[in-house]
Amino acid sequence: MSLTPEEIERHKRHILLKEIGGPGVQKLRAARVSIIGAGALGGPCALYLAAAGAGEIELWDDDRVERSNLQRQVQFGEADIGNLKVDALAARLAAMDSSLRALPRAERFSGGSAPAGQVLIDASDNFPTRYALNQLAHETGRPMVHGAAAGWAGQVSVFASGLGGGAPCYRCWVPETPPDAEACDEVGVVGAVTGMTAAAMALEAIKLITGAGKPLVGRVLLLSGLSGEARTVVLRRDPACPVCSKH
Repeated sequence: MSLTPEEIERHKRHILLKEIGGPGVQKLRAARVSIIGAGALGGPCALYLAAAGAGEIELWDDDRVERSNLQRQVQFGEADIGNLKVDALAARLAAMDSSLRALPRAERFSGGSAPAGQVLIDASDNFPTRYALNQLAHETGRPMVHGAAAGWAGQVSVFASGLGGGAPCYRCWVPETPPDAEACDEVGVVGAVTGMTAAAMALEAIKLITGAGKPLVGRVLLLSGLSGEARTVVLRRDPACPVCSKH
């Protein structure tokens, strides 16, 4: 896929980076990404991927925009209240880049869902969805970019157990739903922290697509908005993991 003069002008700041360059932009233009969740993480992540030139972004979410979302879900405005999140977000992405294929899937992701992306992005807010997406990623040999945020803290990782190399999956890290897990609407969160987390998720997806740098495979990036610090924790495959230990 050759770049048009308009694409070269649009993406010249990426082309100037030796780790991305013209070939990396071409890979982004040909890429298909599936984002599970169109809220505080999925929305900003989708905006950055659209700006980076991703060719197709599939959006999975069955929620509608509420006024309480506007504190952190910067992809929406007051006029979007009551509308399906995936429809409002798809329209926003199309306005950013008319050549982008934004595909809204107004349904809740489940174990029977079939996202088409070469990179799966977990921007959900519940453990059953994360476990189902992790299972799918492992079985189909696709990487899963995971992000979560609560309070002043965010976390980002890439799970690639289905790609070989002994990498852990999400269930190696969180084998069961924590007993103190709280619903998203019961936990406070600083909006800017979800933005930090979502941007880091988009960055990991860009690295996976272009081959730039070292993705967070087998590592978790922990962000603290309150202290302004970040640290990385190494993860190992669990030999007793019900998802990836037999492969």
